[in-house]
Amino acid sequence: MNWNDIATVSVTLFFIMDPLGNVPIFNAILANFSEKRRMLIVARELCIALAILLLFLFSGNAILGFLGLSQSSLNIAGGVLLFIIALRMIFPKPLSEADLGDGEDPFLVPLAIPMIAGPSTIAVLLLLSSGEPDRMLEWSVALILAWLGTTVLLVASPFLMKVLGTRGSRALERLMGMILIILATQMLLNGVRDFANSL
Repeated sequence: MNWNDIATVSVTLFFIMDPLGNVPIFNAILANFSEKRRMLIVARELCIALAILLLFLFSGNAILGFLGLSQSSLNIAGGVLLFIIALRMIFPKPLSEADLGDGEDPFLVPLAIPMIAGPSTIAVLLLLSSGEPDRMLEWSVALILAWLGTTVLLVASPFLMKVLGTRGSRALERLMGMILIILATQMLLNGVRDFANSL
């Protein structure tokens, strides 16, 4: 296994999952639950998100073949989507009551989807599985490592909010957003290059 590529993909997926940006949202949504119940909900949603992401990773070729999508179109769409997500990380909108829900158990939505298993994460996994399907073990390891990093931050979110505060977490999220914009631009350029070469 190429651990350099695994590390690169893992860090990229970690940034896209945006655990630092999700910490305040998780805290706000789960504020009315007891600590024990809160941990159970977080663990459940993280496991659901991982299962969904692994499903898309291993079924990437089948999905693209069924929809008749090309590698270049996936690169371009993924780059655009990632760029929009990164802009939202740099310029976040205030949380509304709709974002926080009604105090009920947030099963599947919005914590698992789209907070962790979001469209940009799924797009990158589809791109990896379709581009180099012979390296599925490496991509699986990278995804699990990124998921573990996200899990650690979200489980420790109450402590992180006390240490970093709202401004600190927002500053780190914006830094991650800047890095994602660079990655999104590269994905767009790769897609345009592949499309031009196919003409």
